[in-house]
Amino acid sequence: MSAAVHAESRVKAKEAARAGWQYELYDLLRRNNFTQFAYVPDAGHTVLINESLADAEVESIALTTEEEGVAMMAGAELGGARGVLLMQSSGAGNCVNLLSLIAGGRFPFLTLLSMRGDFGEGNPWQMPMGRAVEPVLEAMSVRCLRVDRPEDVVPVVSAAITMAFQGGEAVAVLLTQKLIGAKAF
Repeated sequence: MSAAVHAESRVKAKEAARAGWQYELYDLLRRNNFTQFAYVPDAGHTVLINESLADAEVESIALTTEEEGVAMMAGAELGGARGVLLMQSSGAGNCVNLLSLIAGGRFPFLTLLSMRGDFGEGNPWQMPMGRAVEPVLEAMSVRCLRVDRPEDVVPVVSAAITMAFQGGEAVAVLLTQKLIGAKAF
């Protein structure tokens, strides 16, 4: 095998390993100038977290609680940057009081939630917040968009970006368990 063919096959293997909606979502965020990724570690966001950690042009910030991320997103806006808060749906309950900062300050806000207590959930401790996440967020003036299918991720998040950063809305995209799968724990 020639060096050129070997190099080409390495590129194709790297591209194949980087396939899937999670990578398309990261690329969408980067094309839209997101440079701050705040997260509480969560398996549902593994690809986004790992891609942001490997990207020298973004700040990837691990949080101790989700509400810190709400404040960080307001700070990103004040500093002229775009940020996204990555969290599990159970973390939305930790943000309720601080979401008043987003509403009162009229900050654009985008958060991506990996759902628990949703389709196929077997952990009874996840059920209450799974039922409450949408009404709680909407009561705090955060619009919720659900995604159930891989082919809908990029169009729905694109719409959410427009709603947040052109329309001035607070938007949560709920990545449902139909999309990410139900966890066994």
